[in-house]
Amino acid sequence: MRILVIEDEAKVAQALKQGLEAEHYEVTVARDGNDGFFHASAEVYDLIVLDVMLPGRDGFEVLATLRKRGIQTPVLMLTARDGVEDRVRGLDKGADDYLIKPFAFSELVARIRALLRRGRSDQALRLRVLDLEVDLVTRKVNRGEETLSLTGREYELLEYLMRHQSQLVSREMIAQDVWKEESRVTSLDNVIDVHMARLRKKVDPEEQPKLIHTVRGLGFVLQEQHP
Repeated sequence: MRILVIEDEAKVAQALKQGLEAEHYEVTVARDGNDGFFHASAEVYDLIVLDVMLPGRDGFEVLATLRKRGIQTPVLMLTARDGVEDRVRGLDKGADDYLIKPFAFSELVARIRALLRRGRSDQALRLRVLDLEVDLVTRKVNRGEETLSLTGREYELLEYLMRHQSQLVSREMIAQDVWKEESRVTSLDNVIDVHMARLRKKVDPEEQPKLIHTVRGLGFVLQEQHP
């Protein structure tokens, strides 16, 4: 499950990232309101942890704008202010829960689990393009009526492409976000191309419309039509 943490205090943000990753969540950190809004708008997350006091756009503005754009990702707001008015304001803007700083990490995790359970719908837990469907809970992948047998790495690669559907994904992005290789002496390009070729054979059989496309010199894109 993917969580976006929008928090400007470096120590708090790092502690949240490390703690949530230890709980087996995939965590992205944004350090101001503008960057957080960009991430929340451009990518798919299962939950957002949103601080109120942020540089750029504050948490209330980020939340209100996301809701106006139809983004209904569950949002847990964090604030150092214990006033009832702030909590009411956040909930009125569309927050799903509110937590006052300082808080116990165990309570944060419990509230996150509750929100994820509450927000789980078939649509939220499945990614779909044409007749290709990925179940994020069971990691089951279907193309039409056929269940595809993918390796762990192939599944991670496909989920990444599905979460970025219709967006160009470079080999550098895949190396960093799927292989988790931020700095490496030798390139992973050949390894990525081999895995992509194997994945494409399974996802795009000859009789089906092609979904995984190569953009020469740039990377890959998963979408119904060739870019």
